[in-house]
Amino acid sequence: MLDSLLNFLRSTGFSGLTPGSIAMMCIACLLLYLAIVKKFEPLLLVPIAFGVLLTNLPFAGMMTEPVLEIQKHSIHTLEPGGLLYYLFQGDHLGIFPPLIFMGVGAMTDFGPLIANPKSLLLGAAAQFGIFITFIGAIASGLFTAQEAASIGIIGGADGPTAIFLSSKLAPHLLGPIAIAAYSYMALVPIIQPR
Repeated sequence: MLDSLLNFLRSTGFSGLTPGSIAMMCIACLLLYLAIVKKFEPLLLVPIAFGVLLTNLPFAGMMTEPVLEIQKHSIHTLEPGGLLYYLFQGDHLGIFPPLIFMGVGAMTDFGPLIANPKSLLLGAAAQFGIFITFIGAIASGLFTAQEAASIGIIGGADGPTAIFLSSKLAPHLLGPIAIAAYSYMALVPIIQPR
């Protein structure tokens, strides 16, 4: 009985689970809980959590490249690629960043700014954080100008802009910058005075 149960588990996706993927799935569930139940930045956390879940599914083939047969005058697809492969192509080819910028701009609500014009000063003052961080990173001597610019853009409190600029200027810092930018943005409702 135990042997048949072990054979069954080996034939399922559970055999490919690692402690790291289990931990990441737990983090994804936490992000989904925060986004859906607690309403903390759902537009950011729900897609991030689904991405984390999809990439940590064992044996799902989400990043599998398509298998092509190239003939003299045509190309035939023998096996289609995984879902995340095609989503990555949208990022790799530069299609998604302009769409994200356009979507964020279209969702901007100017009602609070019109009701309280003094808040414009807070928004303008926040942009000085970009320059202060840039100058501080350069002055530390640990970063190049490109790396310092990628770090400084986090002060703009705009995740897509930080990711886009980092992917162009300092791709090796993209992961830490994306996490820092989105963590900062997700914590705004908590640290913002009421």
